[in-house]
Amino acid sequence: MAVTPTGVYVVDAKRYVDKRPSLRAEGGILRPRVERLMVGSRDQTKLVDGVLKQVNLIRRLVDDDLPVTGVLCFIEADWPLIGGSFTIRGVDVLWPKKLYPRLAADGPHEARVAEVHARLADALPPA
Repeated sequence: MAVTPTGVYVVDAKRYVDKRPSLRAEGGILRPRVERLMVGSRDQTKLVDGVLKQVNLIRRLVDDDLPVTGVLCFIEADWPLIGGSFTIRGVDVLWPKKLYPRLAADGPHEARVAEVHARLADALPPA
């Protein structure tokens, strides 16, 4: 988890060496749209469910005006040279070099970082 001036990021780092994360969407017009997270040829949508569960827990602990963003960060994955990152059900899927600028950016909540960090540290058990 990272508390930054732009909000709180719930980061779940995954190491899938030489596997390409991708978004597969099915349905739409006649059937409900279903989005799946594929890593290589395997359906790993359960990873998105896990991040969403953590995001909901953090949202209950912080003020409503503070953005809480779920992130799946794939380390050593087979990302394409152009594009590649995507969002599935509100969870950003990307790699470390793409995540860092978001965490380091200035934002409207800079004065609250220490207070939010302390509140989360008190409410959550150590890992």
